Amino acid sequence: MPKRGFKQMAAIPQIASLLGRRGRLVLDDVLAALVVDGHVSADDAKQLRMGNRAGRSTVELNPLVIIANAKLINQRDPGRPLSLEGLTEWLAGHADLPYMKIDPMKINVASVTQVISHAYAQRHRILPVAATTGDVTFATAEPFDNSWAKDLAQMLRRDVHRVVSSPIDINRYLQEFYGVQRSIQLARDAKNKSGYDPSAILNFEQLLELGKAGEVGADDRHVVHIVDWLLQYAFEQRASDIHLEPRRDAGLMRFRIDGVMHKVFELPPPVMTAVTSRIKILSRMDVAEKRRPQDGRIKTRATSGREVELRISSMPTAFGEKLVMRIFDPDIVAKDFSQLGFSPSEDALWRGMVERPHGIVLVTGPTGSGKTTTLYSTLKHLATPDINVCTVEDPIEMVSPELNQMQVQASIDLDFATGVRTLLRQDPDIIMIGEIRDLETAQMAVQASLTGHLVLSTLHTNDAPSAVTRLLDLGVPHYLIQSTLTGVVAQRLIRTLCPHCKLETQQDPHEWAVLTHGWSIPVPERVCKPVGCLECRNTGFTGRTGIYEMMELSPRLRGLVSAQLDLIRFGQAALAQGMRPLRISAADQVARGLTTVQEVLTVLPPVEQIEDSLP
Repeated sequence: MPKRGFKQMAAIPQIASLLGRRGRLVLDDVLAALVVDGHVSADDAKQLRMGNRAGRSTVELNPLVIIANAKLINQRDPGRPLSLEGLTEWLAGHADLPYMKIDPMKINVASVTQVISHAYAQRHRILPVAATTGDVTFATAEPFDNSWAKDLAQMLRRDVHRVVSSPIDINRYLQEFYGVQRSIQLARDAKNKSGYDPSAILNFEQLLELGKAGEVGADDRHVVHIVDWLLQYAFEQRASDIHLEPRRDAGLMRFRIDGVMHKVFELPPPVMTAVTSRIKILSRMDVAEKRRPQDGRIKTRATSGREVELRISSMPTAFGEKLVMRIFDPDIVAKDFSQLGFSPSEDALWRGMVERPHGIVLVTGPTGSGKTTTLYSTLKHLATPDINVCTVEDPIEMVSPELNQMQVQASIDLDFATGVRTLLRQDPDIIMIGEIRDLETAQMAVQASLTGHLVLSTLHTNDAPSAVTRLLDLGVPHYLIQSTLTGVVAQRLIRTLCPHCKLETQQDPHEWAVLTHGWSIPVPERVCKPVGCLECRNTGFTGRTGIYEMMELSPRLRGLVSAQLDLIRFGQAALAQGMRPLRISAADQVARGLTTVQEVLTVLPPVEQIEDSLP
């Protein structure tokens, strides 16, 4: 008979009566139930029971937390200890209630915190997680104590539903939900006292003046609390960007996680204005200037203690200033080549391009395609003590002690071209230019390459061959491109399947044919598909990896570079020389079980669409 996991466990009346005989959970009863159910040995239960009595503290812990902290071996699955989530799921099964992993991004905090007071929720150790006009759902870690449910149903005049959740999650989100909501309410009250009426209908001119109210109270402790919570929450959720978007009725907080936007929270307009001002103060931006876009940066620490940098960008909109904070975690931005998603052949080709003494290597792709990660990881690899690496960036993405970094300052006429001209007098070995935007910068990059320097930079093109066309469009003579350009790498980021829950499946031949159109690549025998679990917040994906199109300029390709370059012919020649398109790089990742064809096609259009768009 196969061993049953927590999810498959049916409620057994004997165990349910054992757990619920005293209403609230007691350690002795929970251990006895686990022994009867075969998850814990009698000896382990006895030792934990005696140890808990000997070291009992004044802090009352939920029995599930005590058992999880003991890391007892699960007798039904000896390879792993009993986890708190597994124990919670087991408890829910025997209480005949749904199990719920609390995901705060799917909870309307403003709505649920209006249902009951913080004191009442804390007294009964319950957390409202969903609320409509007809019913309310509460998370509890004490499923056999339901005395409060009947009282609340009469008091609220709504149906009350219960789910079972981790006691640690309930305790944590009780503090966060009610604490943040209280700070928002107090901050809103403070703003309203200053004369701002959030219900008033404002014209465009008044909307532009709305930000002035935010200057008052930007250092208010409630606003400080909201900003601190926002940053730490973004770090925990692995967000790459935080968006604060003012609207007429409410300000939106959204996170970009693994390339996908998620709505997190709503703030009243006056509170959003104060939060925006607080962030501008932290990033040393001009708080009084609300009509011009601004840039800034914040260096802070996550709860784990690691340093995290945020790049801030503000933009004036009709309803106030929109802020975007891009998060640069040093552990994520700078990776080994093996972690970038390079195949062995791509790794060798990339090293061959960037380990040369001179030449220009370009990384291309749209915003958010991982160009910064690739360049910083490469510079970290190249920046040895005997090499002088200098960069000119707009802005500096991440301050690194191994590099000499200069930031573009348009206000004092320090642009990319001027920066590169300065760097050439600093005896560099390697120069990184944040982006080639104009002819002057491109000419300086070419000049640096001709004088014996390795130049790394980025361009915004859709594929690698188009980078040559882009340089020609900027006005770089074709003979200079022939003599200086070493190679071009186009890249994208695709989500990777969660390793904890992905399942093997068979690949649909039609989907595979769409992805590998024009290439005779056999359909893989087994691929993987997303499922969804606690680790990936039921998305089926966690993290991202790169896919690459690497074009090294061979003598034949250099010969094809001319003032009247035929891009289609040039691209075909690059393919004939061994360049693999982004689609084929992605197909390798699908065959290795790291992602799916559907995910790739959300990032890359099918070949048929590309051919239809050609003139």
